[in-house]
Amino acid sequence: MGRRTSTSPKELTELLDAAYERLAAPAFIANDPIQVPRSFPVREDAEVIGLLTATIAWGQRRTIIANAWKLVHLMDGAPHDFVLHASPVELKRLDGFVHRTFNGIDLRHFVRGLRHLYAEHGGIEPAFLEDGRVGDMGTAIARFKHRFFEPRHQPRTRKHVADPSKGSNAKRINMYLRWMVRPDDRGVDLGLWKRITPAELMVPLDVHTGRVARELGLLVRAQDDWKSVVELTENLRKLDPLDPVKYDIALFGLGVEDHSNTRRAVRSRPGAVARRK
Repeated sequence: MGRRTSTSPKELTELLDAAYERLAAPAFIANDPIQVPRSFPVREDAEVIGLLTATIAWGQRRTIIANAWKLVHLMDGAPHDFVLHASPVELKRLDGFVHRTFNGIDLRHFVRGLRHLYAEHGGIEPAFLEDGRVGDMGTAIARFKHRFFEPRHQPRTRKHVADPSKGSNAKRINMYLRWMVRPDDRGVDLGLWKRITPAELMVPLDVHTGRVARELGLLVRAQDDWKSVVELTENLRKLDPLDPVKYDIALFGLGVEDHSNTRRAVRSRPGAVARRK
């Protein structure tokens, strides 16, 4: 095991706030898939291409971004209109799309599933809600998945929407929710959805955020599963109860950078104590 740092909530808040102030800036999007939905000024276009971009957001970021722009091209630069009105002939052009294990079969259902959400559930955001409220986010994501797959589909496509009730950390859909819900106050997230609040979001847990969170003592659990998402988010809520997931940008950015600098930064603070785990 690596080092874990024991430090006070005040010191952690100062460290993560400083990282957030430095990293949460328009320059962040230059190498991040969020640049694709951010390029659309209309909410419906941004939320449609945002979901598709987040769905393929695994692997090299350069490839993710290139393939997300390919999706924009396949949809004639108008993702929402394409979802609602694409003809069978227009849908056929999606067949050749491939990103790792996500292929044209999956993409066709995503268009069909999105069309269904707009027609039967009022859109993408309402598909997470019950009686206008999100409630427990793990339950809300499972609810969204159930509604998304109400139209007939091939079983293979279900794996591309995570289900926290089965233990998945749901990294990509939590990232999508962060994009849509967190305020557009730093030129990064979009702040398009208002019925889900930033306080209700869960951390998009990946290798970078998990590694730094463990080094900082914010996460003890070793597995990158839903229980770890809950643990980390609850600890971040102690630092900022209204917007805990803003620290995703800080943790991710510190993880992409030389993460040994994170340990040194915390250990150099008065009162910080490092110990072997």
